[in-house]
Amino acid sequence: MTVHLPDTTGGGDDQDMEWCVLETDAGRRRIRFHDYAEVYDVPGLYEHLFYERLRCTSPAVVRGALESVVDGRDMDPAELLVLDVGAGNGMVGEELDEMGVGSVVGLDILEEAAAAAERDRPGVYADYHVADLTDPEPDIHATLAEAGFNCLTSVAALGFGDIPPEAFAQAFDYVADHGLVAFTIKERFLRGEADDSGFSHLIRGLFDAGAMQPLVERRYAHRLSVAGEPLHYVAYVAEKRGESTDVPELARL
Repeated sequence: MTVHLPDTTGGGDDQDMEWCVLETDAGRRRIRFHDYAEVYDVPGLYEHLFYERLRCTSPAVVRGALESVVDGRDMDPAELLVLDVGAGNGMVGEELDEMGVGSVVGLDILEEAAAAAERDRPGVYADYHVADLTDPEPDIHATLAEAGFNCLTSVAALGFGDIPPEAFAQAFDYVADHGLVAFTIKERFLRGEADDSGFSHLIRGLFDAGAMQPLVERRYAHRLSVAGEPLHYVAYVAEKRGESTDVPELARL
């Protein structure tokens, strides 16, 4: 497997339009980075592309931020029952497992993600659900609502239409009061005037309504663009203190 990145001499594409050319014995094909089903289908491609070539740091950054809160509260990581939304092939789940959390349940909208997680990191997730949280199946909804999660993670998955605000709000409501919410989001999606994802209204609304109390806020370079420029995200760890229904801004989404 050989991965070719495009020549960016004349400027690179927007983040959600970046692409590579994958060369294998079967030939060459162009894959857009956000066509995750295609990426996950190729063993090792996700890690090679985003972590080896483009130096993604998000899973490690979120683990570090979450550990700082756990340590500061003198908690045992084994107390954490985590719902990992946008779990993909398990990079975040692996970090949490190594951190020593009690259990991690993965959730993604793609069947290919679940298959890749089982292929690449078997045993990391106690369970893995394929579901659309904007309209979850009743049995999945009941399972998640009754699971007793006290921690939610969602890393490098919000915005760009991959996980809409309504899905994040539903995941948030599966977490018990005073649970921890750890997530990352592209810096631009927190600026109301520059945000077309709906997350600026939701995240600021959760904070303003007191439904989330921020504990850690950290700006960092998520990864490099194909042109070699840092893509800045913000990592948060917050304490849940209410429900998404407490946020009037949801009506604007």
